[in-house]
Amino acid sequence: MTKSSFLVFLDIFVNLMVCISLCSGAVQEDRKVHIAYLGSLPDGDYIASSHHCNMLSALSKHSSVENHLIRSYKRSFNGFAAKLTNEEAKLYAGFKGVVSVFPSKVYHLHTTRSWDFLGLNQTVKRNATESDVIVGVFDIGIWPESDSFSDEGFGPPPQKWKGACKGGQNFTCNNKLIGARVYITDSARDTEGHGSHTASTAAGNNVVNASFYGFAEGTARGGVPSARIAAYKVCN
Repeated sequence: MTKSSFLVFLDIFVNLMVCISLCSGAVQEDRKVHIAYLGSLPDGDYIASSHHCNMLSALSKHSSVENHLIRSYKRSFNGFAAKLTNEEAKLYAGFKGVVSVFPSKVYHLHTTRSWDFLGLNQTVKRNATESDVIVGVFDIGIWPESDSFSDEGFGPPPQKWKGACKGGQNFTCNNKLIGARVYITDSARDTEGHGSHTASTAAGNNVVNASFYGFAEGTARGGVPSARIAAYKVCN
């Protein structure tokens, strides 16, 4: 082998070893967020963050565990979230006092996206046929002033409608909420929210910027938002 060939071989060999070393290190340092659940909080004086750091230090090869500890849970339960390798997670699961260790998972709320999930997205073209649909809701009533039941943009009820608006005291209908009846109280008005929720899920209007205290913000809407609603308060 000539000197030049040997140098080329040596260069290739060194680069190969560096790649293998880097890949091996990458595998060893493949850290994912895990949740370590330690059960209920102990009685007496207990500093959760200190205890969690000590646990991480027991196995960590690094001088500082703060880079791996993401959060200490110390209010409703005892535990911590940390970036761990699979091997470390298995070892922590065997620690005394550790109930379980599992990978963190992100859950996405679908409060305002359920119909998209079912394939009925907002881009579906509505037609006059939908506005002729009348959805009858048998529940604990309905809240007529809700944006879900506004009649803005609606024409008169379909000619096939033979019902009536007899919602009792302090209750009026419109071209969206075209009918109501009450049987056991003096008003078809929903005072608990359940009837309004089910009615809006079935045929509520598109209501933008709806959310649950800021969570799952989006457009809340029914499966057939252009349909009409008749609400019957049959239970309390």
